[in-house]
Amino acid sequence: MPTYALVNQKGGVGKTTTAINLGAYLAQAGLKVLIIDLDPQANATACLGIEQTHVSCGTYDVLLNDTPALDCILHNPRRKISLLPSTAALAGAQIELIGRQDRERFLQRALGPLTERYDYILIDCPPSLGLLSINALLAASEGVIIPVQTEYLALEGLTSLMETLKRVRASLFPGLKIRGLVLTMFDSRTNLSQDVVDEVRRHFSDQVFDTVIPRSVRLAEAPSHGLPISAYAPNSTGGQAYQALAQELIRGDGITVVPGSEMER
Repeated sequence: MPTYALVNQKGGVGKTTTAINLGAYLAQAGLKVLIIDLDPQANATACLGIEQTHVSCGTYDVLLNDTPALDCILHNPRRKISLLPSTAALAGAQIELIGRQDRERFLQRALGPLTERYDYILIDCPPSLGLLSINALLAASEGVIIPVQTEYLALEGLTSLMETLKRVRASLFPGLKIRGLVLTMFDSRTNLSQDVVDEVRRHFSDQVFDTVIPRSVRLAEAPSHGLPISAYAPNSTGGQAYQALAQELIRGDGITVVPGSEMER
């Protein structure tokens, strides 16, 4: 069961958009997918049409109240996707975790009983590198997926992130891997976007996914409808890009697509 943390300490780079839409297309391929909303802002929860105030049990309860994750998971049979939602209480989790022993591995332990239930687990991390994100990194059995906005300042943030991953490997998780960098919000009308793409590929070469996610009005609209792009506008450039990214991930992981699934067709 591949478990990936979608991480970048810079906000607005497409972490949640990638988690939701990549997950939706993996589910469309007939795979069992769980998205974990580890961000107190609960954007992934909202993007799937769930109001935070209606969530009675979420990631905070799993991390700090020893609530079994299965008791909090919501499943949308129509979208064929499951969600461990976020609640407002998660905002205080970082402080509460500080005094706990082995505080970096709470999420890893909580996900243990789920290993045989899902084909993919995607963890949507907050835009910071605190204890919540560290928990996600240690739970990410197959590594991290790093959305990188195709703008200049994103490159500076990427350098800091790589240093953090290096420290985590040295002190907590030597096996932590980078599954791939996803280039997001690409604007073909500007030279800057292409320059950033070229620079990232030059520095990270085979660690960058081939699929590039374009800047898309439909991608921006979909969350307001509580829908992934696969349901809101599958034929848009954003929808086609995330479908291609899901196919690329599946191929790279050697996962067998269920015969007759929508993605196979």
